[in-house]
Amino acid sequence: MEKILCFGELLLRISPPATKNWLSQHQLQVYLGGAELNVAHALANWQMPVAYCTALPKNFISDDIINQLNNAKIDTSSIQRGGNRIGLYFLQQGSDVKNKLVYFDRRGSAFAELQPGKINWENILANVKWLHFSAIVPALNDSLVQVCEEMLEVASKRNIIISLDLNYRASLWSPSRKPGMILPSLAKYCQVIMGNIWSANLLLGAPLHLPSTDKIMKEAYLHHTESTVSYIVNQFPKCHTVANTFRFDLPDGAVQYYASLFHEGQFCVSPEMTSNQVKDKVGSGDCFMAALIYAIEQKMQTQQIINFAAAAAFGKLHEFGDVTQQTIPDIIKIMQKYA
Repeated sequence: MEKILCFGELLLRISPPATKNWLSQHQLQVYLGGAELNVAHALANWQMPVAYCTALPKNFISDDIINQLNNAKIDTSSIQRGGNRIGLYFLQQGSDVKNKLVYFDRRGSAFAELQPGKINWENILANVKWLHFSAIVPALNDSLVQVCEEMLEVASKRNIIISLDLNYRASLWSPSRKPGMILPSLAKYCQVIMGNIWSANLLLGAPLHLPSTDKIMKEAYLHHTESTVSYIVNQFPKCHTVANTFRFDLPDGAVQYYASLFHEGQFCVSPEMTSNQVKDKVGSGDCFMAALIYAIEQKMQTQQIINFAAAAAFGKLHEFGDVTQQTIPDIIKIMQKYA
């Protein structure tokens, strides 16, 4: 059976509560994380055949992690064993990985030390129909850019669908490395690109021209999205599907969410969803990406695809941890609520 393969770094998320007494009370929660692993977990939860490729050291912690992934029905046979450590990141509960309350500790990790010419991509991609990775991978170092290029060249020759999540983490990019000079060389292989108008500007060079006011209307964002889509499909001719998400923190503490999709020549927008009961903002974009892959694989219509993906991402905001536990009926219920 052909599988969906997700390639990226597995991270342990160390997540202290927002209260200041977590040290004295010995409270420190740990979650399995990593953008691509979150996608793989969601797809496995939705009964999609999925494999995960990363690098982990040879120790008992990695063994426990691999056992857990196997129990989640994720194929771990492509995981590379070696190196000295697992990457970590520290994030206060309820915070967003884009804000100042996040600290990445992944330098020297097994994944960050991967080198080109060491992974047998012909074997790994032999039974793969869809390959997914994110912009976080090439953000780590130039060696991983070369590893990605090797992987994408083999996948492209095999006519594998390739998707890219334009995750932008400013703290991962050193001042000497310009993402806009690196990501286009990888995006040229991709048929599906997901992100937002800001990440498309920073990572792919798409023009950004929003009104110079604090109160930008939804219509202005969506109009800009169409120009961003036009830029991407013209710059990267292999790309036929572009998704853009919008998540805003409102003054009253609520979160507003909606998304758009260009697919099969059609442009559609999801319903707008709002909640003041958000539990965890981490992983909502990964959940969107997994749901986008799922819906496309299920051959849904364009409007259904974006409604499903947006509902899944919105639902993830109401769960703790990096990985969604939502079922397909859970997501459909959200879709029906906001129809």
